[in-house]
Amino acid sequence: MTATAHEPAELATTCSPEDLPDEELLYDLADLFKVFSDTTRIKILYALMSRELCVADIAAATETSQSAVSHQLRILKQSHLVKFRRDGRNINYSLADDHVYTMLNQGMSHICE
Repeated sequence: MTATAHEPAELATTCSPEDLPDEELLYDLADLFKVFSDTTRIKILYALMSRELCVADIAAATETSQSAVSHQLRILKQSHLVKFRRDGRNINYSLADDHVYTMLNQGMSHICE
């Protein structure tokens, strides 16, 4: 979108990279990146990159208490970064989709350059 001298630029309401997204989308994106600001959450996401795990296994893999893992999983679920599957009395967690895997890989690639 281009604006003339007399017309202000319109804010986009789509996810098109050519347009500046509207404020609500920018707010949502900022919230998503805030979720990645906690080391424990990053450890949990990395633990889930290769396979699904229960809370006890995540806690062991990340050397974190089960209580802390449960708390962080709630935040990750609310952000749609992890999903869960009930298996009898157990709940197994995994990355929500390939986008999460890609974001983690891209982030690590960026800081390792």
